[in-house]
Amino acid sequence: MRKLLVLLTVLTCISSYAAEFFPKPGWQDDPNPYASPDAVTGGEISLYLAQYPKSLNYYLDISFQASQIFGSLYETLLGLNPATLEYEPAISEKWSISEDKKTFTFYIDKTARWSDGKPITAQDVRWTYDMIMDPNNLTGAHKVEMERFLPPEVIDNYTIRFTARDVHWKNLGAAGEFLILPKHAYEKQDFNKINFEFPVVSGSYRIDRIQEGVFVTLERRDDWWAAKFKRNQGTGNFQTLKYKFFAENENAFEAFKKGEIDFFPIHTSRLWVNETKGEKFSKNWVIKQKVYNYHPVGFQGFAMNTRKPPFDDLRVRLAMAHLVDRRKMNSTIMYSQYFMHQSYYEDLYNKDFPNPNTLFEMNKSKARKLLREAGWVANPKTGLLEKNGKPFSFEFLTRSASSETFLAIFAEDLKDVGIELKINKKDWAAWARDMDEFNFQMTWAAWTSSIFKDPEGMWSSKEADRKGGSNITGFKSKRVDELIEKQKSIFDINLRNQIMREIDKIIYIQVPYVLLWNINYHRLLYWNKFGAPDWGVPKYGDEYSAIAYWWLDEDSLADLKDAMQTKSALPLKTPSIYFDDMYEE
Repeated sequence: MRKLLVLLTVLTCISSYAAEFFPKPGWQDDPNPYASPDAVTGGEISLYLAQYPKSLNYYLDISFQASQIFGSLYETLLGLNPATLEYEPAISEKWSISEDKKTFTFYIDKTARWSDGKPITAQDVRWTYDMIMDPNNLTGAHKVEMERFLPPEVIDNYTIRFTARDVHWKNLGAAGEFLILPKHAYEKQDFNKINFEFPVVSGSYRIDRIQEGVFVTLERRDDWWAAKFKRNQGTGNFQTLKYKFFAENENAFEAFKKGEIDFFPIHTSRLWVNETKGEKFSKNWVIKQKVYNYHPVGFQGFAMNTRKPPFDDLRVRLAMAHLVDRRKMNSTIMYSQYFMHQSYYEDLYNKDFPNPNTLFEMNKSKARKLLREAGWVANPKTGLLEKNGKPFSFEFLTRSASSETFLAIFAEDLKDVGIELKINKKDWAAWARDMDEFNFQMTWAAWTSSIFKDPEGMWSSKEADRKGGSNITGFKSKRVDELIEKQKSIFDINLRNQIMREIDKIIYIQVPYVLLWNINYHRLLYWNKFGAPDWGVPKYGDEYSAIAYWWLDEDSLADLKDAMQTKSALPLKTPSIYFDDMYEE
């Protein structure tokens, strides 16, 4: 009997750690479904990438600029098929998941190499994890996912095992999708000072030149270890990526019209409507194109710091929501190009799941009532609202002159109810530092979205006080925390989305942001010298996916030069591309 109990115990342990291996039998290294077989390598593309970031190290700066560049230099253990959204090999050639869904073992491809020829090893993975989790390192936003695991165990040079503290649907992605850095290149450096020099990389590009505040050029690596795989062919076609930085969007657009920038996604309606006229556009030297696909819609709004007065009071935040004349801004400044935000997760709603959130409309009467309830009373001499002898005056931290037109309208409406708005304009790096330290009252913030939505980083109460994190407003809610915990162990995306809709409703009525507006397509301008797949960008890709899938077409370039010299027109291209019309799955 004792032997039987021992045997049962052993079998139970084996069962609990039994693993399923991936990729599953039958998987093949097939070509990328969105890469064109006509793609050729070579040439340069120059792009505008907002203001110069405080760092190019994405672990220290979660800006889009840093993400775009850093992601070209380094790789992850797992890749993601752009069509099926299923994981596939990258640095790891295979991986396993334990039956209890808490243990993840990665087997590193023994041909994977750093740019200096040294192999990528499990020690590199462990070191990167340690750097993220080091409390002295300013990696707050990335700690959220890594702290779900015990320190990973190096089994051997090419095998590493992550054990999660709890079951979470995102654990495989968290363990497999963080960018791995070379231990031997950086272990003797202060991680917080690894900002612009990355001499050893593993990705398809390396940094060639940096002119601080002006541009960064990346060069395609002919010796990239993963170039041999079919899934990578037809992508990363440009020999040189030149990212240019401008303090103001307007200046960047002028550079584009002069031909100093090749590709320019438009995020300003005035430019799209009014500044795309003239010979360059009428003769199709510059292409103006809308692209509709399935890229998730993010959100933008005026973020309020709820950690301190006056925006720690819900009534004040509600008043702010009724003092932003979104419709006026949309019609007078943005040519009615946008829809008004009624959610932090717009793509969760459709005809089957209608949005229950009521749009906050401009309503000064409601705003005044809410402010009176919050204790703000008008001084009969000045007309300014006061509370405890202090006037209602707050500072709006901005990083762009283009926002000032909107803020001027906002300021007038605030003034009408007795509130003074002061604008504090800083460059991107200074703005980011203030945000990391919660040193702001209100600011304009925009966030991208994901198909697989994880609310923890932005909305969990424990993230509200983590410096450098994504919960910039300091949002806290016991019920949201409970729902975040509930969705962690649910692997059905439809059930998680039900929970996300409940989370969204709670956040919406708590008004951490004064939500603004958005569009559901990409607006592209580019000089007519590129080859591209018929669908423009992949099914779920953003506008910058063009960097990976387009190429410089020498014939088109020659035609463009000739047309400009002879003042002749080029053939018109499709003004609107709909992914479903152009791609057969």
